[in-house]
Amino acid sequence: MEAIVGPITREAIPEESTWDLSGLYVGDADWQAEMKVLEAEVARYEDYRGTLANSAASLAACLKFDMEVSRRLDRLYTYAHLKNDEDKTVTFHQGNYERITRLATRLSQASSFIRSEVMAIDEERMQLFLDDEALEFFRLYLERMLRYRDHTLSAPEEALLAAASEVGRAAREGFEMLDNADLKLGSVTDSGGRRVDITHGNFQSLMQSYDRDLRRGVFERFYSAYSDHRYTYASLLASSIKKDIFFARSKKHDSVRGQALFVENIPAQVYDNLIEAVHANLAPLYRYFGLRKRLLGYDALHAYDLSVPLVQDFHWSMEYPQAVDRILQALSPLGGEYTDTLKQGLLEGRWVDRYESKGKRSGAYSSGCYDSNPFILMNYKDDNINSVYTLAHEAGHSMHSHYSRSTQPYLYADYTIFVAEVASTFNEALLTRSLLAGDIDRETRIYLLCREIDNFRGTLYRQTQFAEFEHLVYRVAEEGAPLTVDTFMETYQALLERYFGDGVTLDEDLSLECFRIPHFYFSFYVYKYATGISAAYALAERVLGGGAGELADYLHFLKSGGSKYPLDLLNGAGVDMTSPEPVATALTRFSELVDQLEALTAGA
Repeated sequence: MEAIVGPITREAIPEESTWDLSGLYVGDADWQAEMKVLEAEVARYEDYRGTLANSAASLAACLKFDMEVSRRLDRLYTYAHLKNDEDKTVTFHQGNYERITRLATRLSQASSFIRSEVMAIDEERMQLFLDDEALEFFRLYLERMLRYRDHTLSAPEEALLAAASEVGRAAREGFEMLDNADLKLGSVTDSGGRRVDITHGNFQSLMQSYDRDLRRGVFERFYSAYSDHRYTYASLLASSIKKDIFFARSKKHDSVRGQALFVENIPAQVYDNLIEAVHANLAPLYRYFGLRKRLLGYDALHAYDLSVPLVQDFHWSMEYPQAVDRILQALSPLGGEYTDTLKQGLLEGRWVDRYESKGKRSGAYSSGCYDSNPFILMNYKDDNINSVYTLAHEAGHSMHSHYSRSTQPYLYADYTIFVAEVASTFNEALLTRSLLAGDIDRETRIYLLCREIDNFRGTLYRQTQFAEFEHLVYRVAEEGAPLTVDTFMETYQALLERYFGDGVTLDEDLSLECFRIPHFYFSFYVYKYATGISAAYALAERVLGGGAGELADYLHFLKSGGSKYPLDLLNGAGVDMTSPEPVATALTRFSELVDQLEALTAGA
């Protein structure tokens, strides 16, 4: 049994608890040799420039070369970024990571002519090319590229827009500097007389404190900082929105939302159905707020009361090998092939870099490339149940990647952001069901129910609220109305009133929250979190309630990579995201969890 306590040096961690990168490169010298070879390939792009319209064979030759270069770059990049994340203080690996990112930029510049030359081929000639056997493998790739024909400008115009993109990042960069560097969040004094400095990193932890006066003080101090800079934040957000409108209109899209949905071929009804379904299912959320208010014994429930755990002093202990066994048990409905592959990867196969060590990147992720195993970065803690959930989550990503890369060719193996969170959230859903079905004490059951409920609230309800806010303020701007502090805060306040109902007392400064969400600088992204969890729970219900056919559909989805558009992939798995049903299924599950919590705490 392993016993890893606190951050230690990487050398002190057993080798079997670290990931094995030897399948990528034997060592750093091997990586550097391949790096030099690929650097020499940059100049070869010039051999293809100006030739793509000559024949289908010429176009195919260029695309094949570009694909092979991209594949080799992915492998080099994967090794460099994983080694760099092992210990951020090692300058040698920092240098290699910088080298590969610079090479990626050079290759992007060298290959930038491909899209413009393809677009310049007239439609009749391109159709002949697409029907040619030489381009059969690349047909889907080219058809996806050619969807942008009506949104592609002349070469000089495209060059001008590309040059303007650097200026277009100014609002986001200004927000990041203000929010992360210049904003002074201040400090508060806790009940023990200790001074607590407030940071973005500890804000949520402080909101989980059982000291209500501390929570209130932190909340008020935190948002007073945003109030002091609200005009600057409003100006930055307005500038970002105007920038998005400029680029969308320049590319001949009818709206920024339309441009964002076009990328993954998502119809607007998916976005609208999400919001409408959540609006129709707010009652269970209101019930949860009422339940939380009763269990905490408060006369009024505030936003700073929504994260404090309902179970005090929850204790958890599960070492990594036990966690793997527990996850495999939960995922057993996915069949022996799935669980055997995952077991081998999480244990003997050394997919996972398990424990925290000095200099190691924080957090967790799933990575890898087409020519490697999946790799999972963890900072596993035996005494934190979130570590078990995080491992299950990242294992979902890794198995999705494993199946996609094992089944699809390189060009079509990567799946899009719209479906990226489905497999990971699916695994978390099965883990919760398995844990709740076990022989656990009342306090653990309450803790698990609350954890799942709050996950739903934060991912489905909250992200939909954000998505609705984006839609409303972009529409205001696109109709020519000014975006002011009042516009933002009044729009957000109305949504707070809708999503919190009468059960939560809304503090005046809560409407300032709209200025602290970094995702608003990546337009129309947040809705994917909500659709992702909805699709995952709909699929979980279908697989658990079905038979071999439903399981085969889900596994086929995992194996399909990016071979189809995301809605087609999900439809093949049995979930139609153009209908309200998947969201309604997820919301029904939320309501059932609230019912269970209500029954379990009826006498409390």
